[in-house]
Amino acid sequence: MRYFSTRGAGPRRFTDILLEGLAPDGGLYLPETYPSVDAAQLEVWSRLLRRDGYAALAYEVVRLFVDDIPDEDLRGICERAYAPEKFAHPDVVPVTEMSDGTWLVHLSNGPSAAFKDMAMLLLGELFAYELGRRGQELNILGATSGDTGSSAEYAMLGKPGVRVFMLSPAGRMSEFQQAQMFSIDDPAIVNIVVDGVFDDCQDIVKAVNADAAFKADYSLGAVNSINWARLLAQIVYYVAAWLRITDAEGPAARVSFTVPTGNFGNIAAGHIAREMGLPITQLVLATNENNVLEEFFTTGVYRPRPGALQTSSPSMDISKASNFERFVFDLVGRSPERTRELFVDRLQADGFFDLSGDPAFLRLRDRFGFVAGHSTHADRLTTIRRVHEAGEGLVDPHTADALHVARALGEGVTAVLETALPVKFSETIEAAVGIVPDRPERFVGLEDKRRHTVEAPNDPEAIKEIIRRTVAGD
Repeated sequence: MRYFSTRGAGPRRFTDILLEGLAPDGGLYLPETYPSVDAAQLEVWSRLLRRDGYAALAYEVVRLFVDDIPDEDLRGICERAYAPEKFAHPDVVPVTEMSDGTWLVHLSNGPSAAFKDMAMLLLGELFAYELGRRGQELNILGATSGDTGSSAEYAMLGKPGVRVFMLSPAGRMSEFQQAQMFSIDDPAIVNIVVDGVFDDCQDIVKAVNADAAFKADYSLGAVNSINWARLLAQIVYYVAAWLRITDAEGPAARVSFTVPTGNFGNIAAGHIAREMGLPITQLVLATNENNVLEEFFTTGVYRPRPGALQTSSPSMDISKASNFERFVFDLVGRSPERTRELFVDRLQADGFFDLSGDPAFLRLRDRFGFVAGHSTHADRLTTIRRVHEAGEGLVDPHTADALHVARALGEGVTAVLETALPVKFSETIEAAVGIVPDRPERFVGLEDKRRHTVEAPNDPEAIKEIIRRTVAGD
């Protein structure tokens, strides 16, 4: 299996792009071809999942994309990443059917109570393995709008040879999200609070990575979903959820997935699973008021906005969706020249690109199964209240966003991907239903802990200087 950038760089091996993150030409890595999965293979995987659990399925899926790690080593990596004791449920990714027939895919049973754990735990084990094999160290530079940061930091904490520099937008995350990240007291975890929004943080990560000499000198890597291994891990839970739902609904069930998304990573994994042959009827993209992606999927125009709105679903407060380039690469026939023209030439010159008249866009829904919608703050409060009053517990505002959109656009058997436990967004939950969500014991007193942060301007050079000083031990 060889990997190429959406803008043409390559070929590269999996373990090289694992440590490299962003491609040197500014593009994102994808496999040269997607492996194929048929009905017979899915039946084998269904039996495997029932008998041996999630880690065994993860190994079978991941090995389709990885040929430069010995099989037994890769199996051990998956078993360590998805050991049942790391999760609040033995199934790791259980599914439950709601009273209206919607299936909820529970992805927040991991250490940080967010779906990002599902990828970060695997990424941490992969990093530790490959760095140990090479005798190298890695300085990870990432950006978070809320959940990536804590998931990455908990997954990398204590891993030999790994240091994390995580950028977050000042005042843009929930109090719980901030406390969860900033309370970590470890010299290998550096939380940098940037005077800007998430898009600024993400732009800084890309700008620093674009400095090839600095990237090489400081061994920079990535944990954001610009790193292909993040998406690879997320493909697994689409397969697991589809298998569990069709076990209950019957193998002929037409399953659609509704996905709350800001940076397009979560739903990009669903797109790849569908391209592999997983029988997904629809991929329903759910956004909040920052509905740049919905605008593209309904009009064909991609127009990032100068600064994301602050909403009650903060992890989706994103205007520039990094992983969108991976999908557009597939949409335009996997042409690096066309992708480079759109994301470099057109976006830089015009601030947008328009595919509304392109034949690829005109067949987008039939060929790729995408539809899109959005929710407002009021919609999310209403959905949280509806779910609670139906006796089905509490959902966080991002999951509420997806439930709202699924009601309007879902077809066939509808599955909604859960984003985080409600405790991470207590203020919104209390506004919706008048109660504070239960708090797992491990999070009691979290907001009272001392916080460890470094403040920085919206400037890549300032971030480079922080990395220099930290690595030098100043």
